[in-house]
Amino acid sequence: MTEGRRRIAYVLPIYDEEGNIPLLYERLRSATDGLRDRYDLEFVFVDDGSRDRSLELLRGLRAQDPRVSVYALARNYGHQIAVTAGLDVADADAVIVMDSDLQDPPEVSLELIARWEDGVDVAYAQRRTRDDGLFKRTTAHGFYWLLSRLSNVDIPRDTGDFRLMDRRVVDELRRHPERNRFIRGLVASIGFRQEAVLFDRDARHAGETGYPLRKMLKLAGDGIFGFSTAPLKLISRVGGAMAALAFLWTIYLVVARLVNPESVIEGWTYLAAGMFLLGGIQMLMLGVVGSYLGRIYVEVQRRPLYAFSVADAGPPRGA
Repeated sequence: MTEGRRRIAYVLPIYDEEGNIPLLYERLRSATDGLRDRYDLEFVFVDDGSRDRSLELLRGLRAQDPRVSVYALARNYGHQIAVTAGLDVADADAVIVMDSDLQDPPEVSLELIARWEDGVDVAYAQRRTRDDGLFKRTTAHGFYWLLSRLSNVDIPRDTGDFRLMDRRVVDELRRHPERNRFIRGLVASIGFRQEAVLFDRDARHAGETGYPLRKMLKLAGDGIFGFSTAPLKLISRVGGAMAALAFLWTIYLVVARLVNPESVIEGWTYLAAGMFLLGGIQMLMLGVVGSYLGRIYVEVQRRPLYAFSVADAGPPRGA
């Protein structure tokens, strides 16, 4: 590293990406060649417990390029924790978070850097188009629509974690230690000057997505429950509405009994149906409350977010 020059670190979470790593590195190296005269660069790869040859390939890159740092988590902690680990170890004036499946084009990072040079603290890549299936596009659109209606924070639509953050923003982000992490929401809540850079998102180059439906639903839950109290408020509103309906129904039954007793059906059918309906609604609402209580329980434990099994960084050994 050159004394006095500013540093930019790329944080790249890796999970079973052996089919993408060689091309990812080549495109990243090619895209950043023009920056070497102005900045010191570091490529921070965080292996999130990959089951294939990803870690082996990353160590090979480390051996041939001193700018590459490789950190291997002790197990698969998930994408958001892997990104957090990379942010914690990256020592730079600006940090760029980018997925490793080549859906986030490395060339777009140059536009993010240009915005940073103009004084922007967070330059986030916003998808203009996305080469995904109909189901993925539909669910993503629905999620961002719902999040915009419920969230207490203005989280930009059609954005992932592909963004550049100034050192000050990264330091602030480190002060948010919650385990159920939704990083794009945390960054939006921090503030500072943030601007979008539009780009066309490519299709995954190789391998399978690390976000199947189960993980997508969990991430959506982290975004909604982590940045909105609307589900809790919904409980009281639904409860109030049900109480009002029950009151009106009681008045109707009393009036019907007094005015026209023959119209009232004897038996327990309506009573049993009403009890089951109210019981189901109560259980549903208790489930929402339980989601929040579960998060509180996890947060107060204050366990470490991750553990490294390998931390190969700095100048190559023996150099």
